[in-house]
Amino acid sequence: MENQTQNTFEPMGQSALLATLSETDRIAFYKKTYAHVAGGVLVFILFEYLLLQSDAIVSFALSMTQGFKWLLMLGGFMFITNYAESIAMKSADKNKQYLAFGLYILAEAFIFVPLIYIAAYYMDSGPEILNQAAIVTLALFTGLTAVVFVTKKDFSFLRTGLTIGFFIAIGLIIAGTLFGFNLGLWFSVGMCLLAGGSILYQTSNLVNKYTTEDYIPAALGLFASLMLLFWYILSIFMSRD
Repeated sequence: MENQTQNTFEPMGQSALLATLSETDRIAFYKKTYAHVAGGVLVFILFEYLLLQSDAIVSFALSMTQGFKWLLMLGGFMFITNYAESIAMKSADKNKQYLAFGLYILAEAFIFVPLIYIAAYYMDSGPEILNQAAIVTLALFTGLTAVVFVTKKDFSFLRTGLTIGFFIAIGLIIAGTLFGFNLGLWFSVGMCLLAGGSILYQTSNLVNKYTTEDYIPAALGLFASLMLLFWYILSIFMSRD
């Protein structure tokens, strides 16, 4: 779940940068972007529901959480993430961008299958935990987004720290898998902090670095950070149950 957050999209279109446009044009872009993020969440929920209906898919996903198989699953997820990001960044074809976004959402839904299945079917307060984690995630996402829009601060300086942080996280996950130790609650807390930093970074790019035609890659970056935050908030809630 780590590689998805470092979506350092650069403006790809030839359209005008948002910073040079009127407030009305900027607001129109923000509405498009966040509508796509909301749409991504709805599609994720649909994909997740459909995947959980298949016993074969659930069994396969659960089997991939053990030992080296989890590393293979993460590796496959990272490959799809990078492929989707590359298409979204480099292609000016909106159909290809939507295809990349959809592919990324499907990959997210699949990697969430074990976590949500365990929360929903194996924990006494599973549905309540899922609802609480979703509410907290959306509240934090909204608050962090508001910080950027209200302060108008450029958080691009976070890029180096985020990159280092995610490499360390990936290293810890690999070490934990190889040597069989549990990363524990504080790792999840640390990942929530990294996800929060990624949301600030992505939202800052939205305000300062995108062009009017970059709303799909912008939405993909924000969606990725939102889902990472949800993963670790849900993990924290599950660890308390």
